[in-house]
Amino acid sequence: MSTAILTGPPVPGSSLEGDLRSLGFDVRVAPGAAESEALLAAVPAAERVAVVDARFVGHVHSLRLALTDPRFPASAVPGALTAQPEARAALATAFAATTAPAPAAETAAGASDLPDAADASGAAPQSAAAAPKAEATAAGPGTALRAPDLPGLLADTLDSAGTPVHRPELGSLVATVPADPQARNEARQAVAAVDDEDVRLRSAVKARDGFFTTFFISPYSRYIARWCARRGLTPNQVTTASLITALIAAGAAATGTRGGYIAAGLLLLFSFVLDCTDGQLARYSLQYSTMGAWLDATFDRAKEYAYYAGLALGAARGGDDVWALALGAMVLQTCRHVVDFSFNEANHDAESNTSPTAALSDKLDSVGWTVWVRRMIVLPIGERWAMIAVLTAVTTPRIVFYALLVGCAFAACYTTAGRLLRSLTRKARRTDRAAQALADLADSGPLAEAVARAGRRFVAGLPAMAPPAIAFLGGAGLVAAAVFSGYGSVWPVVAAVTYVITSGLAVARPLKGALDWLVPPVFRAAEYGAILALAMAADVNGALPAAYGLVAAVAYHHYDTVYRIRGGTGAPPHWLVRATGGHEGRILLVVLLAALVTDTDFTIALAALAVAVALLVLVESIRFWVSSAAPAVHDEGEPA
Repeated sequence: MSTAILTGPPVPGSSLEGDLRSLGFDVRVAPGAAESEALLAAVPAAERVAVVDARFVGHVHSLRLALTDPRFPASAVPGALTAQPEARAALATAFAATTAPAPAAETAAGASDLPDAADASGAAPQSAAAAPKAEATAAGPGTALRAPDLPGLLADTLDSAGTPVHRPELGSLVATVPADPQARNEARQAVAAVDDEDVRLRSAVKARDGFFTTFFISPYSRYIARWCARRGLTPNQVTTASLITALIAAGAAATGTRGGYIAAGLLLLFSFVLDCTDGQLARYSLQYSTMGAWLDATFDRAKEYAYYAGLALGAARGGDDVWALALGAMVLQTCRHVVDFSFNEANHDAESNTSPTAALSDKLDSVGWTVWVRRMIVLPIGERWAMIAVLTAVTTPRIVFYALLVGCAFAACYTTAGRLLRSLTRKARRTDRAAQALADLADSGPLAEAVARAGRRFVAGLPAMAPPAIAFLGGAGLVAAAVFSGYGSVWPVVAAVTYVITSGLAVARPLKGALDWLVPPVFRAAEYGAILALAMAADVNGALPAAYGLVAAVAYHHYDTVYRIRGGTGAPPHWLVRATGGHEGRILLVVLLAALVTDTDFTIALAALAVAVALLVLVESIRFWVSSAAPAVHDEGEPA
């Protein structure tokens, strides 16, 4: 239970106490600052506490934004302040500093400067950009000073002491502490003039989203989110419902019948509606969590790749083997995401951004129609799933995968080219944090680490472009050997040993170069592409499905690494990376198996390796996320 301390004399007719209780606060009343400080000390340190001025006038949603958002240790709007457990000590210190009596000489000097006439300015109703500074104003000659806005004073004190106080953007919402009855009446009129429920619904929709999501899903999914909130459903429950719906869609596609394909397309669209709803529910009800962000992102990938498998199974029932296309689509889509993640992490805290390409991009975003065209070109999840659903219902799985491969390949070329131009034309220094994030994304195992230690002196004097160039040469040689050599050939083994060496050399020095963010996606493309090529070369039933399972398990490990880094919790433990062999160790093992065992045994080995990797990464991932004490987050970035 959270506690709200209502400070100051009660105001007749105010609904503030009831509003706070409706937000889940146990309300305690303190007539003054000293009593408020005593109540604060009585609240257990592990609980959230809010301090609210009894004169507060504003929308309930203003209080909700300020007092219930779990993402920020301290948050405030005019007249209301909250502190979570991690900011409680700072709040107690701020209380002590704010309520300490001023020296007598200073008090007398301040009193002599007060005007004799009443302050007629009042306090106008305020919205997000106008948080008032708490100042004492004279009510008139011979009368007491106006009581200060204690929450405002505390918020300013916290900020000045180094504890950041989040001040949410309220827009048209009202939050103010009126100075007199006239100002209070004006504030109440301003509150009545704005429907905060309408504002709350509109703000539940992600500020930046794709064309299909914005115009075909969000206009009604926000109302589904409100319906869920009023029935006590959580975003995680809606996320799980979306996953289950997508898995049923995959099962319908696996039937291989026209009726099954139509049902699969409809169910996939409904799954996407629920996928939008869970985020809107989180924003509507401010139910953010690290666990929720992880589930949302992880389940999106699980839904899409399970659906690919369902289409491949359905096609096989009709005599058409499209497993290679399904695996190719998963490889391409995963590599696209790794490009996004690596580029963003490399530039997350770059010390400057002077790229003319970025300036051109910002200029294009200022023109309405170009914004939507550019968002559609990258084939985000909304457009992608809509295309898959429609084509599933009216065509065949093979055509679905052809369209998906062409669309994703074009999107990958477009986004990667833009990021290459930005990286080459910007003047920035990458930080140690960015270099460490790229090293974690590289997923280097013990073999690459040993090579890196031995080759540090060798790579120290190489040009800045050396790491991505070395990684590309090794990866291209590996994939080419797997593609052009027959099953059982020794050449992929030679290429894999070379790949181990080049992989170690590519990460032998900190990845701070302009294009070093390309190293992790090159590793991903090499590992996944070589597994795909070797499974195709085996040319035996079951090899490609087994390879699909192995790539899916490894891709989950790589996505999990990304989400841990983005959540601020760091990469997975080093023992897990070593246990799974690292990217170079896994591919060396797969290549050796292809050279030493029969194609049938190779299929069994791929399946066993897929199960082993999946068990390792899933058990550790679930253990971590269930027990993680990471700060609450929510993904508001680019649509995936």
